[in-house]
Amino acid sequence: MYFLSLRQELAHPRTSVQLCILGIVGGFIAAGLIILFRLCIEWVQGSALSQLRQFTDDERIIWFVMPIGAALIILFIAFLTGFKHYRMGIPFIIHRIKYYYGMVPFRTTVNQFFGGMMALAGGFVVGREGPSVHLGASGSSFLGQWLRLPYNSIRILAGCGIAAGISASFNTPFAAVIFVMEVVLREYKIHIFVPVMLAAAIGSVLTRMVFGEVNELSFLAITALEEWMYLYFILLGIVLGALATLFNSQIMRIMQSFRHLNMVWRLILAAVITGCVGALQPESLGANFEDVEHLFGTHPGALLLITILIAKFFLAVFAIGLGVPGGIIGPVMVIGMLAGSVLLMPLQGVVDIDEFTSSFALLGVAGMLTAVLHAPLAALSAVMELSYSPQIILPAMLVIVPAYVTATQFLGNRSIFIRQLDYQKLPYALSSVQESLEKTGVLAAMTKDYKLFYNAPEEVIENYLSDSPTHVVVQKIRSERDVTFKLVQYDVSLEHNAQPLSYHNMEGVMSQATLNEVYEKLKNRRTGAVYIFEQNKQEIQGVITWNILQSFLQRAQY
Repeated sequence: MYFLSLRQELAHPRTSVQLCILGIVGGFIAAGLIILFRLCIEWVQGSALSQLRQFTDDERIIWFVMPIGAALIILFIAFLTGFKHYRMGIPFIIHRIKYYYGMVPFRTTVNQFFGGMMALAGGFVVGREGPSVHLGASGSSFLGQWLRLPYNSIRILAGCGIAAGISASFNTPFAAVIFVMEVVLREYKIHIFVPVMLAAAIGSVLTRMVFGEVNELSFLAITALEEWMYLYFILLGIVLGALATLFNSQIMRIMQSFRHLNMVWRLILAAVITGCVGALQPESLGANFEDVEHLFGTHPGALLLITILIAKFFLAVFAIGLGVPGGIIGPVMVIGMLAGSVLLMPLQGVVDIDEFTSSFALLGVAGMLTAVLHAPLAALSAVMELSYSPQIILPAMLVIVPAYVTATQFLGNRSIFIRQLDYQKLPYALSSVQESLEKTGVLAAMTKDYKLFYNAPEEVIENYLSDSPTHVVVQKIRSERDVTFKLVQYDVSLEHNAQPLSYHNMEGVMSQATLNEVYEKLKNRRTGAVYIFEQNKQEIQGVITWNILQSFLQRAQY
């Protein structure tokens, strides 16, 4: 009885204590998965390096072998789970959020956990936010599926898991919330915002308990900037917008050029390319912020920075374009840091380069994230939170706006996630009617005030309707093979040969469904009704008529 009342409450699109508690629990599950994922990466990488160093002291051989070994293990895992389940990453999760209420197939989650772990440990230039989003959505939505919650609340739980996952991965709860709203869900609703915010907070608390409170980009502390630099920030944004457009277009070009190549050979090719470049320049491997911190600590020259930037750009494009299981945001942030530092070099004769390197690196992150993802608010909140520097806001705005305008209006760039979704033919767009109806579960709209007849004669039903003409009447007809339900109403068609009563066949809808499923069944006829069932299709829980559905469509909250 408690679970029934819980489901009925969660079917409503409103903030509730129950939804907040579930968001917290989902956040615990998602954050726990991400923390385990991060610990496994560190263990695998440390173990692999120690084992390889027992066989050889040549670092070039180690950096060449690591990505190839990782690719072979990724392929073995994909073989065990089935290659058709090799669908993962943020674009795939956006598709599942939009069309499957955030419910993620278990085998793709297994692939993402172990495949992402090996890719990151093997030195591929990919980020851990892709696995974080996938694993977070999976872990939290599994909770909703296990409890058989309404689909509209499972989608919110998936958003909670994503927020907790990103927060646990980068220790950025505010940026995680904005990312979920701006990039994944692509809407701002208060009943979604509150549980997502709680889940992000839980993710941050847990990751601080395990990894400490140090922020990964705290080494990039912004310094006081002179007013004349603000004009240069506009130029900086324009260049970053162009660089981001080039980055997106090259990833899509790689995907299209190698689409006919078998997945096995694509991953092996990515591994060989990564291994060869890594053997020549180990600094180009991975998308780790600690490596950038170490690089900046050595006060590198312009030539070294440009070389590492080109190598990172090249390896990231091939790794992501060829399907290595990892995220795109990590490489974009690292490329942005390097690009911002390189674009500081023209001011070498005017300012102290070492003093402003961190500031320009942060601005590079803001510009690249904005133009690649088309998420300016998420980019702004990310650089502010990652650096613990609120004074970055104004300079970042002056970079973000020209970067976004340059990429979108002048160069025709679109979000890399949307381009990947279009290329993979994964639908992600819903009509405004569908989006509105999917926010409400059928349990919130169904009526239990109906009269059920069992194989009753027409005269009996007619006599009942004559006394209660507005009452919902359902006729249950049991045959040898099946049980059917029909909505019975007065026939108001005014046709010459019309019968007193009209019968409309009723289809069943699961109690977890939303009003969108009801709309899809009734939209062609614009009349009739559906019945709601729990598990047994022969046991009716409630009824939703076209008139009831229409009243929800016309409510101001939509």
